[in-house]
Amino acid sequence: MRLEILDSGYRRRTKALFALIRLFSGQPVPDAAKLVFYRPDFYGDRAKEFTHEAMRGPSDWSVADRELMAAYVSKANECAFCVGAHTATASRAYRDDDKVRAVLTDLDSAPIDEGLRATLRMLGTLTRENTVSAEDMRTVLAAGVTRRQIEDALAVCAAFDTTNRLADAFGFDVLGPDGFDAGAKYLLARGYR
Repeated sequence: MRLEILDSGYRRRTKALFALIRLFSGQPVPDAAKLVFYRPDFYGDRAKEFTHEAMRGPSDWSVADRELMAAYVSKANECAFCVGAHTATASRAYRDDDKVRAVLTDLDSAPIDEGLRATLRMLGTLTRENTVSAEDMRTVLAAGVTRRQIEDALAVCAAFDTTNRLADAFGFDVLGPDGFDAGAKYLLARGYR
């Protein structure tokens, strides 16, 4: 059920910003943006800061890798909006639609390095089962992933487990390909602020 609050209740400055976004992008403002602007003091400011740090802060994972993690976690959560948004962003960041599609279709045969594969597998387990074992972590470490990379991947997972649940609870509209592509361009240029 879509909550109508996403379509109303904004201050004049926010409404003007949304009008500019629509004007320059030619696309409607995604519900993810509407949510963080609705009550920025309660949720939005903190969510943007945490997500930006997880997705664009210093890391040995590339921006493309972290966007792929966001898409993978979103797929495990069956969140159509976030799968579309982060598949488009990862594809644009890698400049390789086929690679991203392969990972989301069949992780075991996808053309990625073993460290990323092991990390995505672990994130999928954590997302679906809400836990991982010591053996799961040893497998990731054995694939050459550092403890810091694991922490960074877990931050991506936390950000998108939260966002996925909000997207589903608020009934985010699923954009078309042009809308997701416009969002991907924005996220790659500006991040999550």
